[in-house]
Amino acid sequence: MRRTISILTIAVLLSGLTAHAQTQQRGARQGDFTFGVTAGYNSSVMLSAKPGNQTSYSTSALSTNWNDKTLAVGVEVGWFFVDLWRLNFGGGFNITQTPGYPPVNGTYDENSEPGDGSIPSYEGVAAKTTMQYSAHLGVDRYFDIGVEGLYPYVGIKGGFAYGFEAASMDDETWTGKSVSEAYNIRGALTFGTDYFITRAFFIGASVDVFAYTYNFTVIKPQEGLAGLAADSHNFSALAAPTIKIGFCF
Repeated sequence: MRRTISILTIAVLLSGLTAHAQTQQRGARQGDFTFGVTAGYNSSVMLSAKPGNQTSYSTSALSTNWNDKTLAVGVEVGWFFVDLWRLNFGGGFNITQTPGYPPVNGTYDENSEPGDGSIPSYEGVAAKTTMQYSAHLGVDRYFDIGVEGLYPYVGIKGGFAYGFEAASMDDETWTGKSVSEAYNIRGALTFGTDYFITRAFFIGASVDVFAYTYNFTVIKPQEGLAGLAADSHNFSALAAPTIKIGFCF
């Protein structure tokens, strides 16, 4: 009887330790959420507003080739709705306000000569409002390859980005506010890897194996004018490399 009780006790303890080990296994499971900060190269949607006092204007569609872009920082939130399947949402936002200053007239006139002590004029500084934001939604399929904490994944995602800038100046030659806008629509197939250092902390990296981006750019340099527009289509391979650091809870 004592031997039977001892065996049962050991079995219960072992099962408890096994269950505890399983609950501490590194990696996300169904119902878990992830939050991460990302840094990577992505398509820009920023175009400066044109001066509002020119006699002619031109524009071109922004390049959507990630090789032409600078580092962008954003956030990403994920939800494991099923084991090894994650719904993710991410993006970033930026807004900048630049105050304007009026021009300052100098003393140069048609009779002035260089070096005669005449005071040059200072051009005015345009007041600007600049805004950018981006967002994407995707689904990732993770794979358990038998290495503790290491989970490669493949996914598909779609995204949208928008950039806006409005400029005006306290100058009689400007005819109202100058506005520029740019839109990006993007779809991509993604490959990446997340490594869970602990149950709650992970790092990762990803790249868009194939991506398509459509860009539409429009400027309205003077109030009352119709928009001057241009657009572009871009197909990229191994685009938008991204690293991230985050938490699982």
